[in-house]
Amino acid sequence: MPMDVQHEITLLVQEIQRLGSKNAEGKTSVKFGVLFSDDRCANIFEALVGTLRAAKRKKVVTFQGELLLQGVHDDVDVILLQE
Repeated sequence: MPMDVQHEITLLVQEIQRLGSKNAEGKTSVKFGVLFSDDRCANIFEALVGTLRAAKRKKVVTFQGELLLQGVHDDVDVILLQE
């Protein structure tokens, strides 16, 4: 895995912590739409969806479905598995 992907996943974790809140299980959760429309995230992540998928493969985050699309999946929770 390229270093930059690992770095982007680390940044993603920080942004989820910044924008999210604890869910009932005590895990940090944020709506995809919130993440996607955040200016700071837009500046950091060239391909937010790709970073999310990579993070999901590494079991850093989880979300319903394979692919998240703006508008369609704005209400999907992105849940942090590793703080």
